Amino acid sequence: MVKQERAARTRRSLIRAAAEVFAREGFVPASLTTISRRAGVSNGALHFHFDTKEALARAVEEEAGQEVRLLTERCRAEGTEALQLLVDATHALMRGLDESVVVRAGFELSGDISRTGGLDLRRQWRRWIESVLQRAASEGNLADGVSPDDVVCAVMAATVGFEVLGARDDKEWISRRTLTRFWELILPRIAARRALDTVVTCGSCSPMTVPGPCVEKPA
Repeated sequence: MVKQERAARTRRSLIRAAAEVFAREGFVPASLTTISRRAGVSNGALHFHFDTKEALARAVEEEAGQEVRLLTERCRAEGTEALQLLVDATHALMRGLDESVVVRAGFELSGDISRTGGLDLRRQWRRWIESVLQRAASEGNLADGVSPDDVVCAVMAATVGFEVLGARDDKEWISRRTLTRFWELILPRIAARRALDTVVTCGSCSPMTVPGPCVEKPA
């Protein structure tokens, strides 16, 4: 039992260290030696858990995928309409990118053209957005003439763009303020009037804190 617990801790340390290296350097430049040193284990211990760098990258992606699923699920509340759920989940994702190196690394790996296969967090995120917007349409909360596909394109372009720009040490791109301004700009175009009057653009839920007003404290 002790040996199994030690092995599990080593595996978690390797995934965390790999996430830090992948998020900072990308997949191709990252070396297994750098990752093992960062985790505080030998190369032999790393290879005991992961045969290749690709196997380690996929483990990071899988953990990132689980974290993103948790972020979106925490925003679900009984009676929450789809457009509010979408807004809340985008805020949750930006917080996840800010606070979790595993989430950042997962998206970094998903955008790496040198890799094939893997989880592809961006595709997972798109599928989730599509399902929520189909629900918004069925609730009658999209404006006349606006299709779910049109909104999917806009939200994907914005959130992935914020993710990429925010990964370059400019956290303003993934801040609550930036995302709130995006929703203030786009909602009047995509939302039916009845929905527009009720959606909270700064997010109505926060997985880690009690929701507050749509105002950020000065830096």
